[in-house]
Amino acid sequence: MFRKLICLMTVGIMLAFSGCFASQTKNEVSDSPQQVTQADTARKQEIRTMRLLIDEKEVPVKWENNPSVEALQKQLPLTIQMAKYGSFEQVGSIGRSIVTDDRETTAGYGDIMLYSGDKIVIFYGANSWAYTRLGHVELTRQQMEDLLSKSDVKITFTAE
Repeated sequence: MFRKLICLMTVGIMLAFSGCFASQTKNEVSDSPQQVTQADTARKQEIRTMRLLIDEKEVPVKWENNPSVEALQKQLPLTIQMAKYGSFEQVGSIGRSIVTDDRETTAGYGDIMLYSGDKIVIFYGANSWAYTRLGHVELTRQQMEDLLSKSDVKITFTAE
């Protein structure tokens, strides 16, 4: 008798929990696809409005759609003095840490990365490390080398 009671209680608890999970799933799915699409579109438009200037020259950038870029946007306008490092990149401090999603990756020329949560790295060469991808400057390798390889530079992030 005692075993039957324990079995019935166990089944009852399992059913109760499955009902809780079903209601959570139902609530999560209740957002209409149209609402999500409108929110995503607005988010992408905001990200596209950020501009990058390297030594006062605006450069075309394709920004990532991620929380790190959103956090960077909240810092605008932002000017960073960059320092040439390793003959393949310019590095500069944001001044505070922002959200990261570091992944082991090989960055190439034009890549804009977040390093250690508080540094911007812009590449004119290549390097492998754990970075959070922010965007990509849409210039040729030679144009990137001309902009970044000669000396330290100043970059500015602004909103359009």
